[in-house]
Amino acid sequence: MNRRDATFLNDEGRRAVDEAGGAQIVAEHIKSMSQNTQPANGKLLTVFCGMLMNYSNDDDSLQAQLINMGVIPTLVKLLGIHSQNTALTEMCLIAFGNLAELESSKEQFASTNIAEELVKLFRKQVEREKKEMIFEVLAPLAENDVIKLQLVEAGLVECLLDVVAQTVDGEREEDISELKTASDLMVLLLLGDESMQKLFEGGKGSVFQRVLSWVPSHNHQLQLAGALAIANFARNDGNCIHMVDTGIVQKLLDLLDRHVDEGNVTVQHAALSALRNLAIPVVNKSKMLAAGVSDVVLKFLKSEMPPVQFKLLGTLRMLIDTQADAADQLGTNQKLVERLVEWCEAKDHAGVMGESNRLLSALIRHSKSKDVVRTVIQCSGVKHLVTMATSEHMIMQNEALVALGLIAALNLGMAEKDFVSASLVQVLHKLLSDERSAPEIKYNSMILICAVMGSEPLHKEVQGLAFLDVVSKLRSHENKTVAHQASLTEQRLTVQS
Repeated sequence: MNRRDATFLNDEGRRAVDEAGGAQIVAEHIKSMSQNTQPANGKLLTVFCGMLMNYSNDDDSLQAQLINMGVIPTLVKLLGIHSQNTALTEMCLIAFGNLAELESSKEQFASTNIAEELVKLFRKQVEREKKEMIFEVLAPLAENDVIKLQLVEAGLVECLLDVVAQTVDGEREEDISELKTASDLMVLLLLGDESMQKLFEGGKGSVFQRVLSWVPSHNHQLQLAGALAIANFARNDGNCIHMVDTGIVQKLLDLLDRHVDEGNVTVQHAALSALRNLAIPVVNKSKMLAAGVSDVVLKFLKSEMPPVQFKLLGTLRMLIDTQADAADQLGTNQKLVERLVEWCEAKDHAGVMGESNRLLSALIRHSKSKDVVRTVIQCSGVKHLVTMATSEHMIMQNEALVALGLIAALNLGMAEKDFVSASLVQVLHKLLSDERSAPEIKYNSMILICAVMGSEPLHKEVQGLAFLDVVSKLRSHENKTVAHQASLTEQRLTVQS
């Protein structure tokens, strides 16, 4: 917050005033004076607001008290009445900036017309410093979804677009800073579902179109904001389908191509986030694959930046979901599979490690291809899928078990050694014995047990662990599918014992 002209009480001074009930007295005086709209009160009000500004500086306890006293609606009212009083306006803005940091203040702010007053004030400002002061109040307020919508309805977006237009070609440090603040705030407004949809306007909104024009810009900050805005607009299927049909994918691919060598990590991450979201609706997947999305995404396999790796993996995983040909093509890409196996060991980056495992599993599950299975085995990926079956996340456990079942069904002979060294049979025994295992986990574990019985060493391990006892108990499981599979598995184990 810009406080060049402000003088603050130190902690000791604030405590002394607080103990004397000063904050309560000042708040009551301001409330009383706010009932009078005559300008004659201006100077005295400024003094009191200055005191309030002091109390609200860097003291959570006093800030909470002031909020409980209801000073926010009073100050918002004063801002509207005395907007011509520069000193009082600044005091109010600084107090707002202090109080807006507390989550408890947001509901009170949302019940006032703060959005309208701030936008009105912003439109009148010529001085950069005053705009900065307003920005510093807007940023914390815009974290609240109700206030996001109020700011959009009050016309803040148009103000932000004007700031962008005025500063985009500026080379001065203050221009660059103001451009960043305005475009960041624009992206923040799009994080609210209602405010985002209002600005999307079925894909025909002027704001949406203006933001799209940022993506091909030569300014990295605008490229970043444009890509993040698309990622935010792509938070529901209808928007995603419309955007893919209107050619947004190519804009993002062009942007990524520009950053393969330039290597701006934030832009790479934002563009990949947008592509990942766009790839979620089933109807978009084949269109995006045909547009060459996977080819461009693969160019970033060499990235050593975990945020980029994470989004790259997520984008590919979304793209191949239900797309057998694409899963087959990517799953036989040795460089990709080798990189996935490498990232499966990225213990310092849990997100990357989890996504790598999930993509490895997805390549097998969606392709159901012997060639993909062979590639995964050759690249030493099997052990990671066995470890994935022990994940604390049920969905990951299940994905791993289905992939392992396909490996066993399609190439048990080649996978045999990896299954033994990764202790697959012991893992399955533990999953079946654990009462907390979900029905799907128990079902797929039994399917896998039956599948590995064709291997002599694995068969011996199954016999050595008394699986019959565990499986026979599951015949009375409350889930009928599990109970039925338990009967079939028991028969298989009995016949081959």
